[in-house]
Parts: sequence; C-alpha cells; structure tokens
Amino acid sequence: MEIIIGLLIIAVGSFAQSSSYVPINKVKGWSWESYWLVQGIFAWIVFPLIGILFVTVPTGVSIFDLYAGQSLFGSIFYGMLWGIGGLTFGLSMRYLGVAMGQSIALGTCSAFGTLFPALFAGENLFAGEGLVLLIGVSIAIAGIAVIGYAGALRSKNMSIEDQRKAVKEFALTKGLIVALMAGVMSACFNLGLGAGKEIEISVRALGSSKMFSLTPVILLVTLGGAITNFTYCIFQNIKNKTFSDYVQGRHLINNLLFCVLAGCLWYSQFFGLSMGKAFLQDSPVMIAFSWSILMSLNILFSNVWGLILKEWKGVGRKTYIILSIGLAILIFSLIFPNII
Repeated sequence: MEIIIGLLIIAVGSFAQSSSYVPINKVKGWSWESYWLVQGIFAWIVFPLIGILFVTVPTGVSIFDLYAGQSLFGSIFYGMLWGIGGLTFGLSMRYLGVAMGQSIALGTCSAFGTLFPALFAGENLFAGEGLVLLIGVSIAIAGIAVIGYAGALRSKNMSIEDQRKAVKEFALTKGLIVALMAGVMSACFNLGLGAGKEIEISVRALGSSKMFSLTPVILLVTLGGAITNFTYCIFQNIKNKTFSDYVQGRHLINNLLFCVLAGCLWYSQFFGLSMGKAFLQDSPVMIAFSWSILMSLNILFSNVWGLILKEWKGVGRKTYIILSIGLAILIFSLIFPNII
C-alpha cells in the first residue's frame, strides 16, 4: 500500500511538471531567454527555498545547519551540468513541441539518470536487483522509442502549415539533436541528488521528516543549474538587446504571474519525488527506479497535454494507435519492478 501511495505522490508532482510549460505559452512579448530566466528564478531558487524553510527545517535549526560540515560541491557541479540540459530541454520544446520534445528528452534522461548511479555504485546490472532495474529501464526506453516513432509519423503526415500551427518553430532534425543532448545532460540531476546523500542523512539526524530530507539537496542541484542557465540567458539578453523585456509595463504583470506559476509547477516534480521516495524505502529496486518512474510519468502527462493542445491534430489513426501503444508500454514500465 505504501508503494502505491508513493507512486501517487510522484504522479501528482509529475503532472504538475508536465503542466508547467502551459503557462509559458501565455507569456506575451518576451524573448525566450527572458521568460526562461524569470521562470527559472522561481523554479530553481525561490520555490526550492520555500520548500526547505516551510517543511524541512526542524524547530530550533537554521537552514545553514542543514549544510554544516557537508560537501556541497558535488551536487552543485552536477547541477551545473544539468543546467546545460535544462537549456537544451527548453529548446527541444521550442522545436518539437511539448509532447514530442519532452518524450525524447525525458526518455534519454530517464535511462541515463537511472543507470548511471547504479553503475557508479558498482552494481551488477546483469543479475539480481540490477537486472530488474536494467529490464525496467529497457521497457521504458522501448515505450519512448514507440512514442518517438509516432512523432516521426506526425512530422511525415502533417502539412508544413499544420506543423507550424501546432509548434511555431517546428524543426524535426534540429529538435531531435537538441532533445537527445538535453536528455543526457539532464540525467546529471539524479547524479547530483546521489552526491548529496550525506546531506540527506544529516538532515534526518537533525530531526527533519524523511519525506522532506531530500529538499536541501534539490536546492543545491537547482542552484548549480541556475548558474548555467542565468549566465546563458543574460548573455542572450546582451546579444539580442532584450533587457527591456523585464520592464515592459504592458505585459509585465501577466508575464510575471505565469512565470511564477510555471516555476511552482516545475518544482513540484522534485518536491513530490522527495515525498514519494519516503514511501518506497522498503523496496530498494523502487528507490533506484524512482527517477525513471518520474521521467516516464512526465512523458505520459506531457503527451496528454500535447493532445489537449492539439499538437497531434491532423495525424492519421495509425499514428494515434502507435502513440497509445507507446504510452501503454510506459505505464507498464512503472509497475514492472513492483511485480517481479
């Protein structure tokens, strides 16, 4: 029962993340680099801090005590690498749309983010729990490949005009390259969480609930990502002379509100992951597979949004069937480790 509760909590956070790109579509008159920086302030700094201050820090303890005597570099460094993935992840949405962009990027992120920590820990992926993990990830990748094929059919069957209506800057080849790069680099987020394991243990020793002991580590990783993203966005602001976006009175309030909403929804996935993993503690395989579960759910919900936003409008029945099969395989990958 606890595993089901944990999966439901992760699913809620995942649905929120998959919805985070919808408010961005409501941003008006700002360049890509401007709204990406502003939503990042809330997604990677403000809400992670709020999460720590309101639910993690025990009574009589300061936020600085959570990090006292601990090495912070590993999580921040991996966060900076993840930040590169975050930049290209945003571009994958730009060129492929919410559904296909997230599917390819998150699928790659799911595989590398799940298997890298196991390999670095010296786990044998061809026996015991390691084999279950490898098979589960392989099933997820198979589902993602089917979804990718459906996306290729969509590109083939839709007219250029329909593609532009669904995704204004649709570019399949460029989008696939960017999405794959985004996935590999984004996998570093999970490595950053692993690098902060001692911090998580220390936070619990100070009296914090196990459901929220991961949030201080999440802040370190997102802080590293913020350094990379903010540097690039400010460079683009200078290059494109778009600093005026931040003071445009006409759309300022509208854009700030939707960037705040996008940031909150995005952070919810990791807040949910922190809570959900607390209910998976009795299953080492599910703990190891939790990253893949989160990414697979993100893909599932992003394709639901893709259908709602009519990104698949105009495709044939065959494409819808293949997309459905891919989503079904993904759903099966979520429960596979728990039925073995």
